[in-house]
Amino acid sequence: MELVSVAALSDNRVIGDGDDIPWDSIPEDKQQYRGRIANYPVILGRRTFEMFADPPGQIQIVMSRSEREHDRDTTFHASSVAEAVDIAAEHGADRAYVIGGAEIYELFQPHLDRMVLSRVPGEYEGDAFYPEWDEAEWTLAEETEYDRFTLEEWLRDREG
Repeated sequence: MELVSVAALSDNRVIGDGDDIPWDSIPEDKQQYRGRIANYPVILGRRTFEMFADPPGQIQIVMSRSEREHDRDTTFHASSVAEAVDIAAEHGADRAYVIGGAEIYELFQPHLDRMVLSRVPGEYEGDAFYPEWDEAEWTLAEETEYDRFTLEEWLRDREG
């Protein structure tokens, strides 16, 4: 199972402030983000899930310490990385996207194969951060400039 983290972050790694992003909306980024994850399972935290009026992804795997009922047939609960991966695999997926929030990104960071990061220029105030990573373990494979952000694709270096 390929695990891919997708996030928009500022130069100081801020990804959120309360239940919002600290920069003005970037429609082009939202469009590429939604398109990328539309046909795959997404893994996200409960608070992040609750922020979406229409949650993205083919199925939503909600990470939470306590199991909850969801009103959607496409939403499943997981309490661990292994359980989330198993749920995605049970639905025939060979890839799942990790879409936040901060604690979920941190939990999955050691297990990721790729990161697709929308880098929003500038430093912002916020209370949620994307985790640091050791660049020696990763290769910046692709960089695409957009009007208000740069899309970076990082690949984890695997030995053997």
